[in-house]
Amino acid sequence: MNIKDLIRTIPDYPKPGILFRDITTLIKNPVGFRMVIDQLTQRYLSGEIAFDVVAGIEARGFILGGPLAYTLGKGFIPIRKAGKLPGAVERQEYALEYGTDRIEVHKGAIAPGMRVLLIDDLLATGGTALAAATLVEKVGGRVAEIAFIVDLPDLKGGARLKAKGYSFVTLVEFEGE
Repeated sequence: MNIKDLIRTIPDYPKPGILFRDITTLIKNPVGFRMVIDQLTQRYLSGEIAFDVVAGIEARGFILGGPLAYTLGKGFIPIRKAGKLPGAVERQEYALEYGTDRIEVHKGAIAPGMRVLLIDDLLATGGTALAAATLVEKVGGRVAEIAFIVDLPDLKGGARLKAKGYSFVTLVEFEGE
């Protein structure tokens, strides 16, 4: 069994010409889901990439980040879309294809100097990941690495992350999308 084979492709979503890579078919498969968490766990068990906490980017980053934090004995911090967290938050706005969006984290959730492993399901243009990394740094944290299941290298998100000095890892890639 291989992770890539368990990811469903949905043509013309969310608009014509787009091939949407849907990880819900992967995470509903108990062996596939375990493979993802096990592969990421093995990467970080060595301690080569030191971090204090796992932060998941809404929403699929929560699905991956919770189990990963648990297996590594780390805490978990949610990075949410605007308006979803109660209490005081720090915000980061970022550009979308047609407008802007915002992500938020609770004030005080990331202490100054804290090393953060960011996680999300898919790396496309890198916009959301860059916004999350900027948010982590804005509150005084340091991004240890950013982890994804899927990379769409033709959309240049990895190049954008590298250009900003961020280390990242992906488990599979789909070229030509």
